[in-house]
Amino acid sequence: MADASTTATPPAGAAADWTVPQDWAHYTAEDHATWDTLFARQAKLLPGRASNAWLRGLDVLKLSKPGIPDFAELSDRLVALTGWQVVAVPGLVPDDVFFDHMANRRFVAGNFIRRPDQLDYLQEPDVFHDVFGHVPMLADPVFADYLEAYGRGGLRAMEHNALKYLGRLYWYTVEFGLIAEPEGLRIYGSGIVSSYAESRFALEDPSPHRLKFDLARVMRTDYRIDDFQQNYFVIPSFDELLRATVETDFAPLYEAIKQQPEIAVAEIVSDDEIITRGTQHYAASKLTRPS
Repeated sequence: MADASTTATPPAGAAADWTVPQDWAHYTAEDHATWDTLFARQAKLLPGRASNAWLRGLDVLKLSKPGIPDFAELSDRLVALTGWQVVAVPGLVPDDVFFDHMANRRFVAGNFIRRPDQLDYLQEPDVFHDVFGHVPMLADPVFADYLEAYGRGGLRAMEHNALKYLGRLYWYTVEFGLIAEPEGLRIYGSGIVSSYAESRFALEDPSPHRLKFDLARVMRTDYRIDDFQQNYFVIPSFDELLRATVETDFAPLYEAIKQQPEIAVAEIVSDDEIITRGTQHYAASKLTRPS
């Protein structure tokens, strides 16, 4: 996700669009081993939990080199599938840069990887979260269109002082979204599929609410970045998610939302369509996020 700043200048070594060389050769054997450990663990865990689209897209990461994917080779495969490419950045980038890349089918990814003692949680997204979590969905044509539309919408949202609301849409779909498939609820959000603990919590724990996706409701809903989610929003299909994005006039919707109260984390409102009502035992325990 993006940094709120729109006035910062690129750091030393970065291009004007904040991209940097991935420099695949600089990764150490330990870096590649960390990727392989994380990849093997999640690839074993996710069948039966991740969406069919994400599982199909996982094949795009099975490249000729071992360990961390080479972005150049990965981009060649993605361009052939959906026109997307992966570009390296030094960390979080300003909002306008983030949206411009996305609107032009360039997915920004950090080029560093967590330490071996950080396997289970890292607050700043690294190459495993960005690539393992996000890139399989970039291979799905409908979701690829959704992300491009989101990028264009982000540039417009900046003109309406509405980034907070659009950011919530990204959080509850791209990062932490669930989808209803014939076999049951499945994960497509990158923040879940890249997390060993939340991959199970999101689907199997009785604590969180699982609610039917509603665009305005999602954009009114607060979230936390340092804990498991207590609300997950469930889309019926990626086609419906794309339709809701491209057919909605966001300008009047933003103005309407600004006049309404925000919805707190874990709150249920009267017009929610509840798929499973959570016990909220996890939130009530006041634990920190497990590592």
